[in-house]
Amino acid sequence: MDTIQDYIMVALNLLGALGLLIYGMRMMSEALQKMAGPRLRYILKRMTTNRLTGMLTGTMVTCAVQSSSATTVMTVSFVSAGLLSLSQAISVIMGANIGTTLTAWIMSLGYNVDLTNVVFPAFFLGMLLIYRKRYLYVGDFLFGIAFMFLSLVMLSTTGKEMDLGNNPAVVDFFASFDTNSYLTILVFLAIGTLITCIVQSSAAVMAITILLCSTGVLPIYLGIALVMGENIGTTATANLAALGAGIEARRAALAHLLFNVFGVVWVLCVFYPFTDMVCGFVGYNPALAGQTELLPVVLAMFHTCFNVVNTALLIGFIPQMERVVCWLLPKETDLREELHLQYIEGNLMQTPEIAVLQAQKEISRYGERMQQMFTMVKQLADEHNEKRFDRLFSKIGNQEDLSDQTELAIAHYLERVGEGHLSNNTKQTIRRMMREVGELESIGDVCYNLARIMKRQRESSKDLTSRQRQQFNIMMTHCDDALTLMNQMLNGCRKENDIRDSYRMENEINGLRQRLRADNIRAVNNHEYDYALGTVFDDLINACEKLGDYVINVVQARFGK
Repeated sequence: MDTIQDYIMVALNLLGALGLLIYGMRMMSEALQKMAGPRLRYILKRMTTNRLTGMLTGTMVTCAVQSSSATTVMTVSFVSAGLLSLSQAISVIMGANIGTTLTAWIMSLGYNVDLTNVVFPAFFLGMLLIYRKRYLYVGDFLFGIAFMFLSLVMLSTTGKEMDLGNNPAVVDFFASFDTNSYLTILVFLAIGTLITCIVQSSAAVMAITILLCSTGVLPIYLGIALVMGENIGTTATANLAALGAGIEARRAALAHLLFNVFGVVWVLCVFYPFTDMVCGFVGYNPALAGQTELLPVVLAMFHTCFNVVNTALLIGFIPQMERVVCWLLPKETDLREELHLQYIEGNLMQTPEIAVLQAQKEISRYGERMQQMFTMVKQLADEHNEKRFDRLFSKIGNQEDLSDQTELAIAHYLERVGEGHLSNNTKQTIRRMMREVGELESIGDVCYNLARIMKRQRESSKDLTSRQRQQFNIMMTHCDDALTLMNQMLNGCRKENDIRDSYRMENEINGLRQRLRADNIRAVNNHEYDYALGTVFDDLINACEKLGDYVINVVQARFGK
């Protein structure tokens, strides 16, 4: 390369190949996650009964989706959704670090084997499958593999065109670093960490490292220092995703960082003997020149040994790691969970399955809060102290405002999920959930309306008669029972007899409303109390009946009716 134009073209080829690598791996990862669907959720939830199975599950899932970041963010999401405990999440994250080493082996293969013969058949077959909706995700997966392999071919070709081994300026630059100095190792470790944090892809940085080492210009010790930095930098993805999430999610992300930092610290203590041992596994001698074709294999072997040994050292100390992250992030720092969304807050949305799961958890919590709001209304009906009445009424008003905000937040989240490529079942689920949040918000409106009717009655200085109060309490009890059954179904119970019970409760509320209205008209006509009090009582009963209607609407939406 003799001209500036040549350098520019090589740089563009290199950047294009790296962009294609990141895109291909992301496409392949997302396709596998979509194909796995609920099974992936089942695997992560059910196959983490102890620390060993959790570690194996993390390894298996990461090998499947080819992204430790995807597995880690999924794990953090599941912790946020309450599906995994912190200790289970730590074991899965350990396994994810082992599973991601497969990526390095695939890359080393790309520098030693001609993958051109695989790329174009994969593109052709993937294109055929994409046009058949039944195999759409399989086609996406094949396209992802083809893009990844094509990028590796492009990187290998670009590396040969760069011919860095015969470029005196580049050779002299890397030769100026003292590979026997710990300061140099720390500098390259920091560079690897910084670049990985910026590009948000350890695979891309690994590809650059393998490219530089395979040309012979980057000494193996410096290449391994970059790989160690990549292990720290890759934790940034999960930590950034967990910033706006709950305390448990942030603890899981922090555990990932501490795990990798600990590994780097102990490797630094035995850096040269450990690196020489790994080199010996593949028959490479760092003291001798040549054998550049073995360097990609050395890097992949180091990555594997580092993560396997680190996991073996720490898997027995998961309870201690859990205590450390709980100490670093105490529960008191998460005071806003009472006022904000708990499960879908932050940037944890990855695949539709996970997003829908988190939204379902948030809707369940929304339903429970509406029942708590109704409980406040029941307390308001029995409150005789003026100051406590006003304070409780104000609290119900604040809850109504919060209910409106919650509806908008969940609906906005579901809209974001709906912007992706979704299956028909997932689209239907999202439509059903949008209907649920709308009906739940209406329940909050009814609760606030009940409170306002009670306030109006109090300001008129007209108390309900003992008979009216007894009848109203019966109606409130029926509504509370209906809310209880609704929340049971929102929390996962969807048996046919449950919806029949809901219909029965709705019929009882409707029937009671009719009887109480007739009795109220009779009492007014008989001058047992005046028309104004009769109107207040009728408004209370009608509001309760309306609440029962919204409850049954939520139940019907959950059952897809």
